[in-house]
Amino acid sequence: MAAGGFCKLPNGSVVVALNLPSPGSGSGSVRVLVLAQNRARALTRLRNLGLRAVYLRGNAAPPTPDEITAVLHHPDGLVWRTAPDAAAQELSQELWHPIRSLLRERTAQV
Repeated sequence: MAAGGFCKLPNGSVVVALNLPSPGSGSGSVRVLVLAQNRARALTRLRNLGLRAVYLRGNAAPPTPDEITAVLHHPDGLVWRTAPDAAAQELSQELWHPIRSLLRERTAQV
């Protein structure tokens, strides 16, 4: 099961954050952020992109304020970056990527 969570914004929209297994050959994971009107629509956006087995159970890993800012300032409202290891909980210095680049990696390796 993927760790994740959500945060409801003052305007009624929701930011959903999920840690998913990396689509590449690596054993790491990626952190995906989605901006939508509600949690169901956020998960539907991911499923429509081909990530079929995506579920959000609970609110164990909600998005941080920095993550919310990142997804709010992206035109697609859908970004990702590699998730830090559980052993190394330092802040990741990697920039956020548009979801298209993750899907390109996934299709290139299939």
